[in-house]
Amino acid sequence: MTISQLIKPKLGVLDLSIIVISLVIGMGIFRTPSEVASKAGTPEIFFIAWSIGAVVTLFGALTFAEIGSRIPTAGGFYKLFSICYNPIFAFMVNWITVISNAASTAAVAIMGSAYIAPILFPNMLDSSSTILVAIATVTLLLFVNLLGIRISSMVLNGLMFIKIALILLLISCAFVASGIHTQTINPIPLPVEANPFKAFIMCFIPVFFTYGGYQHTINFGSDIANPSRSLPKSIFIGITVILVLYLAINFSYFSVLGFDHLATTKTLASDMIATLFGKTASVFLSLVMFFAVMAYVNVSILSNPRVYYAMAEDKVLPSLFMKVNPKTQVQEFGVLVFCGFIFITLFFMQSFQKILEYVMFFDSISLITAASAIFILRKRAKENKTDESEIFKLKLYPWLPIFYILVYILVNISVFISNKAAFGWGAVLFLSGFPLFYLIRKAINN
Repeated sequence: MTISQLIKPKLGVLDLSIIVISLVIGMGIFRTPSEVASKAGTPEIFFIAWSIGAVVTLFGALTFAEIGSRIPTAGGFYKLFSICYNPIFAFMVNWITVISNAASTAAVAIMGSAYIAPILFPNMLDSSSTILVAIATVTLLLFVNLLGIRISSMVLNGLMFIKIALILLLISCAFVASGIHTQTINPIPLPVEANPFKAFIMCFIPVFFTYGGYQHTINFGSDIANPSRSLPKSIFIGITVILVLYLAINFSYFSVLGFDHLATTKTLASDMIATLFGKTASVFLSLVMFFAVMAYVNVSILSNPRVYYAMAEDKVLPSLFMKVNPKTQVQEFGVLVFCGFIFITLFFMQSFQKILEYVMFFDSISLITAASAIFILRKRAKENKTDESEIFKLKLYPWLPIFYILVYILVNISVFISNKAAFGWGAVLFLSGFPLFYLIRKAINN
């Protein structure tokens, strides 16, 4: 009996809409608007970038929804590559995904640490204290996970409610912000990029980092009742809710702080609260933000080694990654390796923006490759004369996935323009997966 036969479709439109929202709304919206504003240079480009990002995200989510309905395979997003591509190329993509997930977690750790570091170390440089807090916190969470303490589903759901509550709180600030930002903005005007199109595509790096996560709808293909109707409806609802929330919170940032301040601060949420309600309220919010962000980091440390386990099952990683402590139920080696990647990222990059550029270089390759799988799957279905009555089929095919892929090629170009070192080292790490594949295969066979 196949996986698709074992799984009973139970998810309706509301269920999947909430899943889409949960997958996308992470912690980035509390930090990346500053990066977008600094690259945009003008409020017009800033808000257009967020709006276009939502449209592209909608196209991507619908593309991955069809892929998920065609291959309802348990085990994660990474298996798509082994199903559709040469094993070596599949490993290379999965290899950079492993690095990207750790780098993304490091970026989030820096974001959370920036809220509490000035409180703990008021006399240190912001960058040094932030990295120190990030390293200390990840170290603590590493030991917590090795002890076998796991976050329950209730805590995870609670985290989602905290994020939504924070977003609604920050949105509401716009209604009491009239005239306040003129007293608090940085008087030094931002430099404006002479080429508006270049400024626009440079916004893609932080915008698409913030909109990321929808690709994991691929994991729910066989769980959805009537996917041909439910998938597009729930994805459209989910992405629309996300767009409204993101535009509203960005308008609130802009209304309270002013555009120049928005583009330069690293602690958007606490700056807003300090502007409106004073320093004490700002300190309280900084603590809430820190714990909310680090709860996300803990979930990432908990979940990513599960991917290593699945890869080891497929014999693309050594069996050591499948070892689980019988007492704590922890993949100790997998947890140590994942945290090792986080520490390496923190030690060598130390900048949220630089890490973001590496992450989006890796993610753009992964998402371009994954989205391209729709062409392979459609061709196979046609050749095999597969019954597609229960499969969700993307409208305006092939134009929507082609547009999506072209946009992510622009993301890669924007990384090259912004940071040639990130592009170069990212390419080296990607290509290093080729010899690594043979080394691991040789080690496994011996």
